[in-house]
Amino acid sequence: MDKPKTTNTPKDSVFTFLFNDETKLRELYFALTGTKITKDVPIIINTLKDVLFMERINDISFEVNGQLIVLIEHQSTINKNMPLRMFLYAARLYEKIFSDDKNIYRASRITIPRPQFFVLYNGLAPMLEDEKILKLSESFADYGDNFIHLELEIKVININYGRNIDIVNKSKNLSDYSAFIAKIEEGKMEGLTKEDAFNEAIKYCVSNNILKEFLQTHSSEVFNMLTTTWDWDKYYEVRLEETREEGIKEGIKEGIKTLARNLLADGVSMQLIAKNTGLNEQELKKLQQGQE
Repeated sequence: MDKPKTTNTPKDSVFTFLFNDETKLRELYFALTGTKITKDVPIIINTLKDVLFMERINDISFEVNGQLIVLIEHQSTINKNMPLRMFLYAARLYEKIFSDDKNIYRASRITIPRPQFFVLYNGLAPMLEDEKILKLSESFADYGDNFIHLELEIKVININYGRNIDIVNKSKNLSDYSAFIAKIEEGKMEGLTKEDAFNEAIKYCVSNNILKEFLQTHSSEVFNMLTTTWDWDKYYEVRLEETREEGIKEGIKEGIKTLARNLLADGVSMQLIAKNTGLNEQELKKLQQGQE
């Protein structure tokens, strides 16, 4: 099996960690759209994860009262393939939402949540516009037919410090995040090492009430996110050791069954579990129904 590629930059990890909270998402959505989601309206965070490799597939996605799906990506480089990636994310989210819904087989139309897509840009390369639209159709091969049969649009918003002030200032957390990242980059430009720049930025922000509570509570996690690169070789080495240990304790077959049960509980498809465990679909169904 090929090693999965790390898709998130350090900034993305901190951004996702910061906003993985219903209250902050309501505030962030208000900043991006001008529309308030009141506290009585339920929010379900459904950010996709690769359960096998404990990696976030997308940055943030959430469902609002079954009527709206919002996907938000944070980028330190402007990626023109984001419409395609968002299209794939959205397809997986809808599949997850309707996986057990038999109504999709009815002849009458069913109502599905309306999607909204955002990319928040916070990189060093200049983005002249405060906002721009990326379209999926811009990636289509030219086949001589001007009619677009499929479209997806993403609003790209520049959240670098000092840009889009009207939007950023509607969310203190977004404003503080922008200032925090700017302070880190300022330290690097002054010649500080990456680690020293992060440490100085954290000290400055805490003393100036910028993400103060978040940084005081999670400073070590934030520092690790910003400075640590995930080592897949070490990850596989540790996982193999754990598998051997589990196999000795429970027996190889029982260890595999335990892993399969956990993956089923996390919503991983039977096909993917079968491929990675060697168990067949009948065995997996028995595990799912608690017969083994």
